Amino acid sequence: MVRMKLFSIVWFTSIISVNVHASQNNDVSFNKFKVYRIDANSQSTNLKSSLESLSVIELAHGIGDNGSPTLDVAVPPEHLAAFEASNFSSIILSEDLGVDIMVEGSLGKYPGLDNEGFPDLSWFDSYHAYDDHIRFWADLQASFANNSELIQVGSSFEGRPIQGIHLWGRNGKDSRPAVFFNGNVHAREWITSMVVEYLLYQIVTGYGNDTTVQAALDDFDFYVLPVVNPDGFVYSQTDNRLWRKNRQTRDNTTEVGTDINRNWSVGFGGGGSSSDPGSESFRGYQPGDTPECAALMDFAQSLAADKGIKLYIDWHSYAQVILLSYGYTCDEFPANIDQQVSLAGETAARIAQPYNTSFDYGPGCLVLYQSSGNGRDYMTDAARTEFGWGVELRSTSYGFLLPANQILPSGIEVWEGMKYLWVNM
Repeated sequence: MVRMKLFSIVWFTSIISVNVHASQNNDVSFNKFKVYRIDANSQSTNLKSSLESLSVIELAHGIGDNGSPTLDVAVPPEHLAAFEASNFSSIILSEDLGVDIMVEGSLGKYPGLDNEGFPDLSWFDSYHAYDDHIRFWADLQASFANNSELIQVGSSFEGRPIQGIHLWGRNGKDSRPAVFFNGNVHAREWITSMVVEYLLYQIVTGYGNDTTVQAALDDFDFYVLPVVNPDGFVYSQTDNRLWRKNRQTRDNTTEVGTDINRNWSVGFGGGGSSSDPGSESFRGYQPGDTPECAALMDFAQSLAADKGIKLYIDWHSYAQVILLSYGYTCDEFPANIDQQVSLAGETAARIAQPYNTSFDYGPGCLVLYQSSGNGRDYMTDAARTEFGWGVELRSTSYGFLLPANQILPSGIEVWEGMKYLWVNM
């Protein structure tokens, strides 16, 4: 039935608190940090206690080539000797995280419009400042004015609009079931908003020219929010490149930020989330007590009550896997899980065609790790979405610091998968 790896993955919810070096412009510096991939299965008995004293930064959980769970961590230079002395079963992914940040590339300038009035394709040659993303959405919408509108579903903790684009086809606005995408839930996952924008670009420029695009947009209303954590995203560009959470402050703690993708009401409080405000996976104190998640849940319910939601995808990086529900439990599955697995498998096959990038697929709790209070589970259960997915983009080698020259290839491969999915779901 499901192509899944069965194992017990260890989730470390309270490892990470690190004092990193500050440069003169107040940006966090990761110079001389090394990144390691640890075989978490072989270290499960003492890994958490061993890492707590080393001020590591937890980057991601994943699956190794041998099917064993892995943990990627960045180790500050002052603790490298102690880490090496611990004799973890690990490999080095990066000799210097600061160099990786430089290789990723500086933020590009807004390229303007091409001769046909669309945002220029060179947009995808570099990463961009948040204000330029807002301009890109406005220009893209203006180039497709008869079949689109800019939308705002709420505001962030610091008051930034949570915004994006609504697209429709020949049947008119709000006439078809919804396809709902959101990106940059986690601030440091810059590739997600770029890939979501590439999908938008292909839809807008392809409608009327590409029969697959025509059919998809005529069959569904697309609601696309490329950056749903704007505060965290801006902070990751100005202060700390590896910031994950939102920027919410709370009473009785000096810690900042909540993981928006652990704050949804379905499965809230379960494994794969933390009650510690200092944790990268801090879930908040109550479901929806982040303004960003509350806005997304309200918006999802409005779509569900109208024409319903056919497909939801929450875009992430960097495990290269299509995550189906559920994440909060490994023992239960949606009623249509067989259909979902079949679609996910063929979608992964289409993603692999341009560059042979391999994506795994299956229920998230089984193919990656337990994650309670996530968006796709809420969409599946509370918003009655037929296909509630999460997609982890490339790259398992570069991690969050994907070089800018991989933005366009990442968009191209995902576009191939989405064209198949929209026609066959």
